[in-house]
Amino acid sequence: MFESISNKIEKALHTLKGKGSITDINIAETVKEVRKALIDADVSYPIAKEFTDKVKAEALGRNVIQSIEPGQLMVKIVHEKLTELMGSAAVDINTKGTPAVILIAGLQGSGKTTFSAKLAHYLKTKKNKSVMLVAGDVYRPAAISQLQTLGQQIQVPVYTEEGNTNPIDIATKAIRDARMKGTNVVVVDTAGRLAVDEQMMNEIAGLKEALKPQETLFVVDSMTGQDAVNTAKAFNERLDFDGVVLTKLDGDTRGGAALTIRYSVQKPIKFVGIGEKMDALDVFHPDRMASRILGMGDVVSLVERAQEQYDEEEARKIQKKLIHNEYNFEDFLSQIGQVKKMGSMKDLIGMIPGMDKLTKNVEITDDAFKPIESMIGSMTPYERRNPSCLNGSRKQRIATGSGHTIQEVNRFVKQFEDTRKMMKAVSSKGKPPRLPKRHR
Repeated sequence: MFESISNKIEKALHTLKGKGSITDINIAETVKEVRKALIDADVSYPIAKEFTDKVKAEALGRNVIQSIEPGQLMVKIVHEKLTELMGSAAVDINTKGTPAVILIAGLQGSGKTTFSAKLAHYLKTKKNKSVMLVAGDVYRPAAISQLQTLGQQIQVPVYTEEGNTNPIDIATKAIRDARMKGTNVVVVDTAGRLAVDEQMMNEIAGLKEALKPQETLFVVDSMTGQDAVNTAKAFNERLDFDGVVLTKLDGDTRGGAALTIRYSVQKPIKFVGIGEKMDALDVFHPDRMASRILGMGDVVSLVERAQEQYDEEEARKIQKKLIHNEYNFEDFLSQIGQVKKMGSMKDLIGMIPGMDKLTKNVEITDDAFKPIESMIGSMTPYERRNPSCLNGSRKQRIATGSGHTIQEVNRFVKQFEDTRKMMKAVSSKGKPPRLPKRHR
């Protein structure tokens, strides 16, 4: 995520490293490189110039603070200004209403239907809301079946009306049905449209007028860069939407849309899509995103994801097993499953400060655990529960069954034993660490 702009801004800020103080000359050189990095990331020149002018003024104004090294001071200022550019603070979604209605709008192919399901899943699991999805895209043949499939996957009902091609009528009836059932939130998926298609734009404007939703969210593909900003402007003029959703952010190496869309339409970015799974949706935090852009990681988000999967009772059982030397491959496999639930490996590594640099030339995929899983899967239940029984013949059978060499199996078993010893040493010193309780 944002690899290109991260590397270029880091290189620009590196020019101040080792300088005794900030001067007009070296600050001008640095902000010029930062401005170039922003423009290369598909940020428009006027916005990039205004941003760097603010950075320059702030840096020269703070130069009286002698205790901070110029490079560190510059990183701090750029982080602050990037956070301001993207909206300063996270903005919550409005779910007040009986029911609350959330209208989803956007271009064709921007990911509205998938986001609608992700949002429903988020509201159900994170906000404890009962949710109904409404299939309001009456033009794309597969849209209704796609939403129904996703609804079944997340166990959220989907309202449809076969043969009805009037999205306003469908949505109105869905809201009435939700109110009768006591459903908290109705998420209305709509057809994709082009900003230049007057008829379709009139239809979505009519939908908003008829439904009077608590939230109208504009969904845009972040990988379209400056085009995303221009489209957002056109939609906002017609809909005056409440917030923006950036999809496919995990594939965006430039970052232009995330950096400037809020500035351009003066509407907050509320959510970002970071993968294909239904839980691959994050609330947008400008300060955390600024940290990631500057290569500083995002430990807070990493801890929050860990909290969602952390089972304190299970941790106590693992600790007890470690102390009594009973930790086995089944426990190890279970913990791998917990880690995989947290999200893509590439995204998780990007949240750890400095890890993006260490893994810059390493291909990170979600298949990282597959060799381990296949080796454990080739063991018998007895072998999984008794690691010490693995002799040469057993290892050879596991290698053959998993499609790996005996050397690879030996290496894994040794790594497992080393990990078990290290975990035992840590666990024997005290109780497993408690994560702070989440505030919902």
